[in-house]
This record gives sequence, structure tokens and C-alpha cells, in this order.
Amino acid sequence: MEQETIIGMRQLQVGQKARIVSVGASGEMGRRIRDMGLVPGTEVAVIGRAPLRDPVAIRLKAFTLTLRNSEADHITVSPL
Repeated sequence: MEQETIIGMRQLQVGQKARIVSVGASGEMGRRIRDMGLVPGTEVAVIGRAPLRDPVAIRLKAFTLTLRNSEADHITVSPL
């Protein structure tokens, strides 16, 4: 059985797709991240980054959202 690679969302490159494994944030930030649809099992794709690499634009389901690196640091993903 193949070992699943798990990395931080912030490590994804533009154009790369991944599946969310976990959201480690708690409290208000954790609730906000989950409310945006970033929950375990969701497939996401990094579609762009700002010139200073913060924030990052992520495509999930039928919409695009931007996420600050401080928020992305709480999300682990498995690259597809």
C-alpha cells in the first residue's frame, strides 16, 4: 500500500491540486476556514499567488477564494 504524502497547504505550487487532510485551526479562525468550505476531503487547486506570495488564490468546487498564508499554515493536504 502506498504511503500518502501530507504537506502544508502553503507548500503547494501554482497549478498544483490537492485534497485537504485536516484543518488544525481552532476557535474563530478554524470556524472561518471551515465556513469557506475548506474541510477534510475537499479537492483544491492553487490558481495564483500575489507577488509577495501572500495571499494565495485557491479554486474549490465552483468558486475561487483567497487565503492568507497565516490561514493556510493550519491546513494539511495530500497532493494529487
